[in-house]
Amino acid sequence: MVAVTAKSKMVEESKFLSITSGKDIILALQHLIAMFGATVLVPMLTGMNPSVALFSAGAGTLIFHLVTGGTVPVFLGSSFAFIAVINIVKEANGGDLAYAQGGIFVAGMLYVLASALVRKVKYETIKKFMPSYVVGPMIIVIGLTLVPTAFGMAKGNLVLAGITLGTALLINIFGKGLPKQMSIIIAVTVGYLAAFVLNQVDTTIISGAPLLQMPAFTLPKFNLNGIMTIAPVVLAVFMEHVGDITTNGQVVGKDFIKNPGLHRTLLGDGLATSFAALVGGPANTTYGENTGVLAITKNYNPQLLRLAAAFAVILAFVGKLGGVLQSIPTPVMGGISIILFSMISFIGVKTLKTAFSAKEIKVEAKTVITMAAILIIGLAPTYLPAELASIFSIRLTESLSLSGLSLAALAGIILNSFFSLLSRKKA
Repeated sequence: MVAVTAKSKMVEESKFLSITSGKDIILALQHLIAMFGATVLVPMLTGMNPSVALFSAGAGTLIFHLVTGGTVPVFLGSSFAFIAVINIVKEANGGDLAYAQGGIFVAGMLYVLASALVRKVKYETIKKFMPSYVVGPMIIVIGLTLVPTAFGMAKGNLVLAGITLGTALLINIFGKGLPKQMSIIIAVTVGYLAAFVLNQVDTTIISGAPLLQMPAFTLPKFNLNGIMTIAPVVLAVFMEHVGDITTNGQVVGKDFIKNPGLHRTLLGDGLATSFAALVGGPANTTYGENTGVLAITKNYNPQLLRLAAAFAVILAFVGKLGGVLQSIPTPVMGGISIILFSMISFIGVKTLKTAFSAKEIKVEAKTVITMAAILIIGLAPTYLPAELASIFSIRLTESLSLSGLSLAALAGIILNSFFSLLSRKKA
């Protein structure tokens, strides 16, 4: 029995990064294309090295899969939540990003600490705090918060965005089998070719990129100011992690909060973030773009995400390949992002519909109030004027506020707990 178990484990490990067909390569590249733009944008906005960001995203994803047993189809990319505080620490230290890396390293370690604490909480307790009418609106908020970003990318050239989006929709409506699974990469390819014909592709990015390159790795430095400025961001991104892992599970049809467990996904995220800090990359986080790809292609094989991660690591050393991806016009990526992010919100609606149909939850005051609070608080920063949106935020430090999805998720959990307590007292 022991020998059989050991043999099974060896087989699983051998499949961790195996390629069974050319189809696997193309499906993995879809995920890489989906996350590429956002992952390299964060270092561009903070002064960090894009190649290092790609390397740390790929390596961080592999770390995450090792920690979670390779069961969760997740890709980790650069976190937008840390942009403001990275720039603050950089300016405070005369442009030296190493002190920001130190703060990011500590933030990752706080995630590791949080995973140890969450491990002591029973699964039933977690689910009690997060019923479907809390989870569903959280997923809707994730998608609707990202949709305006996609439209912002698309508006640079609506024709290209429309061609890309239209191609993806046509394939998903009328396509079958392999073409439907590859709808993202086909749509981006069509959009790219259209952009080339319309002279919208900057080929100098490709010609100017070196064939091979060594990413500019740097070690972190530590000071109290950098740590105290960056580490509190963990309070905001913790609930985003819960929302992303829950959304991923809803797409796949599995409960990843239960298996491999929230403590393992937090541990994987934390170790990936600390690793990124050690080599000079931005903090890592789970990516909605890749969840959107899963929802559209219906291919949930975690190995594809690991292949995408391996390609990201390779890409960090191959300048020409990176140049090709960077030359994809923003409107093309905007067109495909519209469908990716819309699918996430659709999953949230589907979660609620399924729960109501199965009579898992009932239409009553506490349910409606909780859902409304999550949606209003979560969408306020994106859709309301700044003056009104500020009402739905809690300032933690000079540079950090709790708002959007993080505050919405926290409010939903607190309201659900409050109403549950009231119900018990009445009973």
